[in-house]
Amino acid sequence: MSHAQPLWRRTVAEALGTGLLVTVVVGSGIAAANLSPSDIGLQLLENSFATALGLAVLILMLGPVSGAHFNPVVSVVDWWLGQRTGNGLKGRDLAAYIPAQVGGGIVGAILANLMYGETAVSWSTTHRSAGHLYIGETVATAGLIMLIFALVWSGRAALAPVAIGAYIGAAYWFTSSTSFANPAVTIGRAFSNTFAGIAPRSVPGFIFFQAFGAILGAALVVVLYPHAGKAADDVVTPQSDTTHTGASA
Repeated sequence: MSHAQPLWRRTVAEALGTGLLVTVVVGSGIAAANLSPSDIGLQLLENSFATALGLAVLILMLGPVSGAHFNPVVSVVDWWLGQRTGNGLKGRDLAAYIPAQVGGGIVGAILANLMYGETAVSWSTTHRSAGHLYIGETVATAGLIMLIFALVWSGRAALAPVAIGAYIGAAYWFTSSTSFANPAVTIGRAFSNTFAGIAPRSVPGFIFFQAFGAILGAALVVVLYPHAGKAADDVVTPQSDTTHTGASA
């Protein structure tokens, strides 16, 4: 696969994008809890609204550089489907993307904590270990994978910012887990004992079922969207060619 941007630049974009996504999630959660201290429903509405908009903006801003995965399971599925067609991420890309996403997510949570006067690292005490939450994570992640690859398979990747932002915003409400659907974001949120946090001991279970959801979603992609791997280069959104922008590597 030939990418428009060098790997180091794409890796920086993935770290930055994932970090800012976690900052949006955690920061808006803190703001919501401060502004609406007695109304959990309103807090969730404020948190989900900010996250949906923030994610859409981040995809628009960084998608032309790295594809705007911001999510290890998206990168892994892109790599796996691409192996079938010779497209998508290569092994070295995957090895760079995943640590960047996880590291970025952790830094993003710390940044949100500091912006609101919290301790830089405050381990969350919000336990989220229950079977119904795991079902929610499976559904949320499978749906996200299907949406992303349906868009690129049908040539509608330009709609990804709006569609993915809308899906995550809705999944906050229709899934029991409030739709983490992202191992890097899940790990990052463990670093903040605030509204959006998750206790460290709950993280492995969430990640396991996110991986299961990704496998389920990938299987459904293969069944419903034949040869979706041929469009793996355009996940989540097509990267820009440096020759079109006048930039240099």
